[in-house]
Amino acid sequence: MDATLARALSAATRAGAHSADAVQVASDSTEVRVRGDELEHVKQARERTLGLRVFVLGKGGLQQAVTSTSDLSDDAVDRLAGDTVSLARATAADPDAGLPAGGFAEDLPDLALATPGDREGALERQIEAGRRAEAAARGVDPRIANSEGSDAGSEFRRVQYANTAGFTGSYDSASHSLSCSPIAAENGAMQTDYWYTVSRAWNELEDAEAVGRRAAERALGHLGARRVATGEFPVVFDGPTARSLLGSLAGCLSGYAVYRKSSFLAGRLGDRIASDHVTVVDDGRRLAGLGSRPFDGEGQATRRKVLVERGELRSYLLDTYSGRKLDLPSTGNASRSAGSAPGVGATNLWLEPGRGSLQDLIADTGRGLLLTGMFGHGFNPVTGDFSRGAKGFWIEGGEATFPVEEITIAGNLGDMLSDVDAVGEELLWLGSVAAPPLRVARMTVAGE
Repeated sequence: MDATLARALSAATRAGAHSADAVQVASDSTEVRVRGDELEHVKQARERTLGLRVFVLGKGGLQQAVTSTSDLSDDAVDRLAGDTVSLARATAADPDAGLPAGGFAEDLPDLALATPGDREGALERQIEAGRRAEAAARGVDPRIANSEGSDAGSEFRRVQYANTAGFTGSYDSASHSLSCSPIAAENGAMQTDYWYTVSRAWNELEDAEAVGRRAAERALGHLGARRVATGEFPVVFDGPTARSLLGSLAGCLSGYAVYRKSSFLAGRLGDRIASDHVTVVDDGRRLAGLGSRPFDGEGQATRRKVLVERGELRSYLLDTYSGRKLDLPSTGNASRSAGSAPGVGATNLWLEPGRGSLQDLIADTGRGLLLTGMFGHGFNPVTGDFSRGAKGFWIEGGEATFPVEEITIAGNLGDMLSDVDAVGEELLWLGSVAAPPLRVARMTVAGE
C-alpha cells in the first residue's frame, strides 16, 4: 500500500473512525491551441491530491465525511484525518452508508490504458499536430476563411485506492485528443463545425490531416443552411449525435436517479423500454477503453453488463450506496474524484451495432431529417421529455439534399427508444460512449 494512503487510513482509525477509504490521484497534463499559423495557447498542469472518506458509528447507522488535500506532508495528512473524523461526527447517521461488504477486485488486468513512451515529447507532438490539422482544414477549400483553433492535449494519471477493509489497488492511464474547428464563409454567411479524435495511445489518434479535412468538410457542408416546415418526420441520427441519446439514457439508469424516483425508468427492471433494435452494453474492462479501469471508485471489480437487451431493461448502474437503497448489488460503477464521495457513472457505454451504413439508412428513409448536431440541454429525466436545438440535412428521395439549421427536434426518450426502427453498423468511439447511426421512426421537427 502507498505510504500516504496507509498513513491517512491509520490516522483516521486512531482518531475514531469505524472504517475509511482513501484515493490518491497524480495527474500531469499538457494542452495546446493552434489558430491559423499561430500557437495561441499552451498549458501544463500537475496535480497531486489525496481524498479521504471516513465513517463513524452513529445512532442508527454510520456518519460520513469526505475531505481532500494537495498537501501530502505527514503532518497535513494527520490533520486531515482528524478533521474528517470530526466532520463525520457532525453529520446525520445513515443505515445504508459504509464501505462495500465484499466484491473487491481480485485481479487487476492490464487494460492497455497507457503507453509509457507517450510522455516523451508530448508538447512538441501536440503543437505539430495542431498545425497540421489547421493547414489541412485551410487547404480543403478557399471558403475556409478562419478557425476557432485546433486543440491537442494529453493527460497521464495514476490512481491509487485503499480502504480499511483490506483492499488496495492502483492503475496508470493516459488520454490524448486532437480537435479542429474551422469556419466556412460564403456570401456573408458563416458556418463552423468540428471534428476530433481521442485515444489512450497517441499513435492511435486519427491522422491530423484527416481531422482537419473532415472538420472543414463538415463546416462547408452547412453553408446555405435553411429551416424546414414543422412536422412529424423520421429522424436519422449520425453516430456522433446518437451518442447523446445514450448519455441521456445512462443518466436515467443511475441508481441515484432511480431510488430518488427522479427517472422515468424507476421501477422498470424487466420491462420493455425500447425496440428490439436496442441493446446497450457497459463494460469497464474493454481493452484500451477511455472509460476502462480495473476497479471502480470503491475498489469493486469492474465488468461487462448488458443494461438493455433487445429492448428489455436488464440492469441499472449502481455503486454500493445506491444499490443498498434499491436492495441490489453494486454493478462496479462507482465514479469518484479525489475530493468527492462516490457517485454513479457509466464506464465504456455503447449501443450494439446493427446492419447497413449511414448512407443505407438515409436511402431507406425516403423523406426526413439527418441529424448531425444538437444544442442545449432540453431533457427531463423524470418524464423523459426531450427537446433540443438541432442541425443537419434534409432527406428527400432517399438522399441528403440540403443543409438545415435553426430547428428543434422534440419527443419523449421512452417513445424514441421504442421507435428506433433501424441501427447501422459503424460503431465510432469518440470517447467512452459510442453509438452507430440509428433512425427514430417519428419525431417532431419544429422549423418555420
